[in-house]
Amino acid sequence: MFSNVFLKSFRILLFPFALLYWLGITVRNWLYDRNISKSSSFGLPMICVGNLSVGGTGKSPMVEYLVRLLKEHYQIATLSRGYKRKTTGYALAGPGTTALDIGDEPMQFHEKFPGIPVAVGEKRIEAVPQLLHDRPDTQVIILDDAFQHRAITAGFNILLTEYSNLFTRDFYLPTGDLRDLRSSARRADIIVVTKCPPSLPVTEREKIIREIRPLEKQSVFFTSIRYGTPYHLLEKHKSILSESLEVLLVTGIANPRPLQQLLEQQTASFTLLRYADHHIFTIDDLREIRNKFSGLSSANKLILTTEKDAVRLQKFNNELTGLPLYVIPVQHHFLFNGGDEFNRLVINFIQLPLKRDKQQ
Repeated sequence: MFSNVFLKSFRILLFPFALLYWLGITVRNWLYDRNISKSSSFGLPMICVGNLSVGGTGKSPMVEYLVRLLKEHYQIATLSRGYKRKTTGYALAGPGTTALDIGDEPMQFHEKFPGIPVAVGEKRIEAVPQLLHDRPDTQVIILDDAFQHRAITAGFNILLTEYSNLFTRDFYLPTGDLRDLRSSARRADIIVVTKCPPSLPVTEREKIIREIRPLEKQSVFFTSIRYGTPYHLLEKHKSILSESLEVLLVTGIANPRPLQQLLEQQTASFTLLRYADHHIFTIDDLREIRNKFSGLSSANKLILTTEKDAVRLQKFNNELTGLPLYVIPVQHHFLFNGGDEFNRLVINFIQLPLKRDKQQ
């Protein structure tokens, strides 16, 4: 509690730097809006998934949602920056690829959808042609975390904002979490309010929509987090959370609070071992995890982590043998029966240019 108050107070002291940051992104967007800085488009449908803030709004689960929605009908590929990888430049995931090569989130996509091309590149404007050269049959590209990267004009933009930290209530870095202008939300085709309470009242939904003030062309959706059954990292068998279970929760994600709330509701107790977002685990971290787990008093206990963290722990497979290390999957669940309409908007965007190509 004290650390949170101190952090908030310290960030307020950085207000002058936030004004400078706001000025910088204002000028940058002004240059793109007036076509002084050039933005390129490509001759195929591109769907951008992003946000206006730093931190976890659920981009990776949304990319996965789109992959599941589209992969049976179109040749799709994903393109990410590859944050915190140990390589640079363009790379296409293949046999033997690790999270150190392409980053944790792209590695997660590669493992879950082995038949889908997963590419990374800091400069997406250069990575797209290379991806199309490597996979010329690609029909749709999903751009992961690219909303603020305006060198590419995506045909369809999905903007995510977290229920507990709406972009309308946030401020600019480093005082707040915004890394782009609030007004940039106007470029989105769809706005998704993520991590909502599953029982969000209709009155609250309408209040948030009024606060966001969407344009006529924009649709607003609401999702909650839906966790799946945990599975063993190495052996893949499943284990159900129970009220008799003691859990060591190991996370290196921006916001573990929803997962903590799940464990508060469904387990006897849990201990949080938290690392920085996208943390690259070391052998010393593994020793710490083992020591913390050994210190749990219950005989019915396990270690739980996220899928994003799991791909960064896999390099220790030999050292993990014998540890009850489980991974919990997460998905978006659309509230107010919004899933069908969301799917329709995405598919309609893809079908129009593909139909046009067939007619030509």
